[in-house]
Amino acid sequence: MSFAKIAIIGLGLQGGSIGLAVQQYLPKIATSGYDRDPATRARAAERGLVGHVAETAVEAVQDADLVIFCVPLGAMGDAARECAPGLRGDAIISDVGSSKEAVAKVLGEVLPNHTIIPAHPVAGTENSGPDAGFASLFEGRWCIITPAEGTDPFELERLSVLWQAIGARVEIMAPAHHDRVLAVTSHLPHLIAYTIVGTAGDLEEVTQNEVIKYSAGGFRDFTRIAASDPTMWRDVFLYNRDAVLHMLQVFTEDLTELQKAIRLGDGEKLFDHFTRTRAIRRSIIEQGQDVASANFGRDGKV
Repeated sequence: MSFAKIAIIGLGLQGGSIGLAVQQYLPKIATSGYDRDPATRARAAERGLVGHVAETAVEAVQDADLVIFCVPLGAMGDAARECAPGLRGDAIISDVGSSKEAVAKVLGEVLPNHTIIPAHPVAGTENSGPDAGFASLFEGRWCIITPAEGTDPFELERLSVLWQAIGARVEIMAPAHHDRVLAVTSHLPHLIAYTIVGTAGDLEEVTQNEVIKYSAGGFRDFTRIAASDPTMWRDVFLYNRDAVLHMLQVFTEDLTELQKAIRLGDGEKLFDHFTRTRAIRRSIIEQGQDVASANFGRDGKV
């Protein structure tokens, strides 16, 4: 069920990590890659992110039976159009974007005669670019695959086996459900992080560097998240707009309730809320999505 050649379009954190992982765990599969940025292509070749770094998108996808788009959501359409002339008719088209309904729509419009199976590896760091990738990025992490109704089960299984082979755990999910789930587990936390760090920045003149100087663990974690790629997250919020706005409204209502509890001195309500959320945190560790060690096992560099 393996692929003979995989083409990766976009050689940043996700694309580079897929290329390295395939070469490490599935060395018989040929890999090629392309990135619009010449400097990224040069660095990708130096690091050996894929077996061959092509100078054009058409060259990269030549003879590939799987093409994975690892570009920002807003660039998916253009990337697909750029690749179209070189695609095999039976090539499977996939991606790694974190908004699936929008991706399926765009890729379906540009490549209507191809099998499109969107996917989203729920793995990453705040780093980006060709130096950010590493082969173990997906180990023990979920890859959510969101096939359209009527997708060939054989092709879906081929893609699932690939992700499992490079370390991921695979979940099959409807695109709309994926977008709602990720809105609360990923997109909203990033929006909150960007907002809090921005608020601290606005206060900087008043506090004379004290916000940065005396940053506690919680604020350090927010700044880590807020260091993520601006282009990618701009596109996430625009392309998953409805789900994000819905979750933001729910969050705002919950925040208002906590604000009321603080104003009224309702310690019992606060305690109950913090107890419940603490239990959720522990379940995340139990599910293997983080570790219980100090600073969540982070080494101080992030």
